[in-house]
Amino acid sequence: MQQMIEKAAVLVEALPYIQKFRGDTIVVKFGGSIMESEIGYRNILKDVAFMECVGLRPVLVHGGGKSVSKKMREAHIQPTFLHGLRVTDGESIKVVESVLNGEVNPHLVEILANYGGKARGIHGEDIIKVKKHTGIDPDTGMELDWGFVGKVIDVDVEPIVAFLNADIIPVITPLGRGEDGQLYNVNADDVANAVAQALQARKLVFLSDVPGLLKDPDDKTSLITSLATGEAEDLIARGIIAGGMLPKIQGAVDALKAGVNKVHLIDSALPHSLLLELFTDRGVGTEIVH
Repeated sequence: MQQMIEKAAVLVEALPYIQKFRGDTIVVKFGGSIMESEIGYRNILKDVAFMECVGLRPVLVHGGGKSVSKKMREAHIQPTFLHGLRVTDGESIKVVESVLNGEVNPHLVEILANYGGKARGIHGEDIIKVKKHTGIDPDTGMELDWGFVGKVIDVDVEPIVAFLNADIIPVITPLGRGEDGQLYNVNADDVANAVAQALQARKLVFLSDVPGLLKDPDDKTSLITSLATGEAEDLIARGIIAGGMLPKIQGAVDALKAGVNKVHLIDSALPHSLLLELFTDRGVGTEIVH
């Protein structure tokens, strides 16, 4: 009986959050090592199906880099990375498109359907306009070229909104189309950020391989549970936020300034971390607020 009462208490704790967020759009991005764990990403998708069932409007943006790398190895194409981004040549972009649009995306949609969630895949290149991503090497001053890697310049939200209005979960691949008609690979974090801004989402949630923002990257108990944009900008300027976390936090600050209400960074490996962050008093990750 005590266990049943505890379960009821969990539902009661979640009630005000469900009421508060009902009807709100929440963009969820996941990828990284969790894509290698069937149980791991099924837990995430079960959470997303739950969100839709209780009246939230989730939008899912997924990665698939590990699957792409595996397929490229099978095709004897050597993956190349430049400053952390995959260099994508003509052969590579064909593999990327095939894996993301033809394998990963339909599989995620199928799993959501198995959990009772109506979902449809959206090929990113059908709604995302990009320009070629370039940069300057800070050491040599030479221009960096990642091949067919794009930077988002516009998102057509009409198909996304149409799905949401029909109580369908949009599942979006991180691909874009250039003005020249060329298909481009796009960082999934950037796609999620751009989609959240274009939709003026209530929340943008990044599920990644770390518990959130850590004061000490080597100490998982040093979690920063809440951070204001001003504090984030200060930590960036002081070099405390650096490495792979830097673009996530910079993107979070940009999203908040563009109208997104709140950004969350949570651990994808923690079972049901998405529900714990959204529907409990304490949460489990880092929230970034105005």
